[in-house]
Amino acid sequence: MTDPAVLAHLTSLAVDEDKVTPGLLGFVVFAVLGAATWFLLKNMNKQFKKVDFVEEPEQDDAPAAPGGRPEDSRTA
Repeated sequence: MTDPAVLAHLTSLAVDEDKVTPGLLGFVVFAVLGAATWFLLKNMNKQFKKVDFVEEPEQDDAPAAPGGRPEDSRTA
């Protein structure tokens, strides 16, 4: 049969009481955060596809100066 001292030695090798790990809860939290990020990115891409943006050229109200540039209304 197996000696209790041998079993105690084997279990002490398998379970280190000084070792701290995130465990199952840490994995679940990380997985939920990853899934939420994936769904948010998927939804963001869907919303961006709906956007129909056409940039119009800027309209200048001031008449052009002889040099071809608009006059600066903040002259010193």
